[in-house]
Amino acid sequence: MKNKRKITKPYWLKTKVSGGKNYISVKNIVKKYNLHTVCQEAFCPNLPECWSNNTATFMILGDICTRNCKFCDVKNAIPLKPDNDEPNRVADAVKLMKLKYVVLTSPTRDDLIDGGAKIWAKTIETIKSVNKNCKVEILIPDFKGNINDLKIVINAKPDILGHNLETAELLYPTVRQQANYKQSLNLLKSAKELGSITKTGIMLGLGETEKDVISIMNDAYKVGVSFFTLGQYLQPSKENIEVKAYITPEKFEYYKNVGMKIGFKHVESGPLVRSSYHADQYSNV
Repeated sequence: MKNKRKITKPYWLKTKVSGGKNYISVKNIVKKYNLHTVCQEAFCPNLPECWSNNTATFMILGDICTRNCKFCDVKNAIPLKPDNDEPNRVADAVKLMKLKYVVLTSPTRDDLIDGGAKIWAKTIETIKSVNKNCKVEILIPDFKGNINDLKIVINAKPDILGHNLETAELLYPTVRQQANYKQSLNLLKSAKELGSITKTGIMLGLGETEKDVISIMNDAYKVGVSFFTLGQYLQPSKENIEVKAYITPEKFEYYKNVGMKIGFKHVESGPLVRSSYHADQYSNV
């Protein structure tokens, strides 16, 4: 039996190594306040660039997820109880970093009755209270489709509410088996109806077709999504699903043009794009 040929990572996925005072400052603040960032937990390729630009995406509610999606490298285990002081530490870190725009995310917390919604709300409110001119973008889990939990978060008035569809519906059983495509779409629809500016994104290279990608964009636009992101899936460990294809920069540009024609306010599309990448630069579009 022939060995399966491994796909070679292309040259366009190389990232620049950044450093300097800002990078060290962000690293020290994250450590000092005992915080988690999705930059670290998900091994984001843009970490050096973002930290050098004094930006980071904070991960609240711990660094352990109750789900085990095959694309994600966030730890799967029994999480610790929520830290009620965490919202204060995040807000203080935002102040120290002098941020005007902050992105929050979290692991999925199916172990909590409200999915962590109250901590989400407290964190948003505390950041805005301590940092009067700071905008807050959030990337939330699906809360098992519970709209009451969603309302708790929305009532805290985040500036942009994101929830990623991640991939094509047909790939959910292998990529995101504990989630539901239609449930995620409905969450975005409900958030829009409740007054939120919404955002979603997908990864490419998991086995989706061009028809799948355009179908997802159309689905998202129909439920009122304003911002859409597309990035290349990169296998974080041997335990995660393998990359099926590396999408060229030209194809990403093609999808950006398709998305803009569909009607999104902005489409961020490229091999190294992640949900929060350059979010502060187009949030006012």
